[in-house]
Amino acid sequence: MSPADPQNPNEAARLTQQLIDQGYSKRQVAKMLGRDASLVSQFFTKGKGAAFVGALRQVVRAVRGGERDQDALAGIAEANTVRRRTKTGQKARVRGKDTVGVPGESMAGRAGRQAIRSGASHLAPVVHETGRAGGRLAFTVRMKADQYVYSAGSEQDSAGLRRGFIPRADGTEERTYGSASTGGFDAAEWSQRVADHHGDVTEAVRAWLVETGRAVEDADIRYLEVRGWIPE
Repeated sequence: MSPADPQNPNEAARLTQQLIDQGYSKRQVAKMLGRDASLVSQFFTKGKGAAFVGALRQVVRAVRGGERDQDALAGIAEANTVRRRTKTGQKARVRGKDTVGVPGESMAGRAGRQAIRSGASHLAPVVHETGRAGGRLAFTVRMKADQYVYSAGSEQDSAGLRRGFIPRADGTEERTYGSASTGGFDAAEWSQRVADHHGDVTEAVRAWLVETGRAVEDADIRYLEVRGWIPE
């Protein structure tokens, strides 16, 4: 591939530069993308990076929304990276904002502590776009263990999804609500919930946890992941 024109960088380079301007290094951007730092440098020198544009757009969007947690940003990037083709030549499934309308494909987003404080607004498009497409949703929530009302895996809490429970060394637990195997939740209904909370996804999820008796009144969400898909 011929060298890139430094006066006319490609989209991947422009988006990466926006992250650099926000204080991230090329090495940190590479880690978010799950790639080597040398590849990120080639966005600028060789015009590479087309496959990562969707991921970079969503990461930039999350950073502008207040997300600074690099693990959360890496999750957002992973969920929006175009997959390579399979050995049979078929295109691998893609998680991204332009694929949620296709049966069998999905989109997702994650929010760490800082973004959650501002309502995790960058997750709202996942909810709304999935709702418009008539899809389903699932959530992963992390809170202190004593803020959950029921024990992990109970039928009243997460429909027996023991596999959706992850204890952590800091005393928090991650629990999954909804899945493709259980059918998930109606995304249109959740789109309305988020709208009722003025785009505050954190508050919409917290309110649901409290209303359904799954969490205590002053529950403090530490981490949130939203996944949307269209059933095949």
